[in-house]
Amino acid sequence: MSSRIILVTGASRGFGFAAARALAGQGTHVIALARTVGGLEELDDAIRARGGEATLVPLDVTDDAGLARMGAAIHGRWGRVDLWLHTAVSAPPLSPAEHIPTKDFEKALAVNVRAFQQLVRVVDPLLRLAPAGMALVAGDDRAGEKFHGAYAATKAAQSALARAWAAEAARRITVAGVVPPPMPTALRARFYPGEDRARLTPIDEAAARLVARLAEPVRPGEQIVL
Repeated sequence: MSSRIILVTGASRGFGFAAARALAGQGTHVIALARTVGGLEELDDAIRARGGEATLVPLDVTDDAGLARMGAAIHGRWGRVDLWLHTAVSAPPLSPAEHIPTKDFEKALAVNVRAFQQLVRVVDPLLRLAPAGMALVAGDDRAGEKFHGAYAATKAAQSALARAWAAEAARRITVAGVVPPPMPTALRARFYPGEDRARLTPIDEAAARLVARLAEPVRPGEQIVL
């Protein structure tokens, strides 16, 4: 990972935070995007403790103009992105399909689908400028599970868009999925509030698995199961 520019979206907590910290090190520069300033500052401290460097981008992924400014700033300063890890997500409350509140569904669409597409527009040119640009999109397939309709539908749409991008860009960059194991994240706690969290995979362990897996070749369109 030395001398690489790594962009992590959704980096202030959970798997995004742990992965950004694990990917950091000597010579690596992490660009961390999230809404939560406090979480980003904690990440910055953790990355610098590992000898890495970070640039914090406190930004909502639904801010189209902000994403465009970020892309221009990255190009002007570093000229490329070597690796993009996308973990930002909206998890609407569980609900039967016929009772999903419109505002919750629209927010999930805005974050999980539209914002992802806008990020692809911004980041794709930067990845093409890298010697071996790679994008990893965190997946979580809950299609068919009861009460997960809004979350599952929007994540499925994101996955379909990512797979199409992977096929289209295969000769220029590598686009793949990454599927973390069940982890004790705040996101999972919303879906399974009474779950025994001690039986889940520690978040840092999942992040370490990702770093180890990236030492091996990744095929376009591959789904990396950690």
